[in-house]
Amino acid sequence: MNTVAPLASALSATRVVKPWYREPWPWLLMAGPFVAVVGCAITIYLAYTQFGNQPIVEGVVKRGLVIEQADAPDGAGPAAAPAR
Repeated sequence: MNTVAPLASALSATRVVKPWYREPWPWLLMAGPFVAVVGCAITIYLAYTQFGNQPIVEGVVKRGLVIEQADAPDGAGPAAAPAR
């Protein structure tokens, strides 16, 4: 009368269950965040090695390879303009 139990045991006996690390889907799902972490580490490394020794100077603007003096004197920028 109970035909479900033999059928379920027959199906589970034929299916081989592999450990999670032998399946491709967990590795595929972990690849995206792993690539993002590696890219972030490379970006931080390049930022410190290429631009870590640049001094911060008030009133100087750097546009590409050109360094220019800022037009407004100290404290007279757009934030210090009087409100109407």
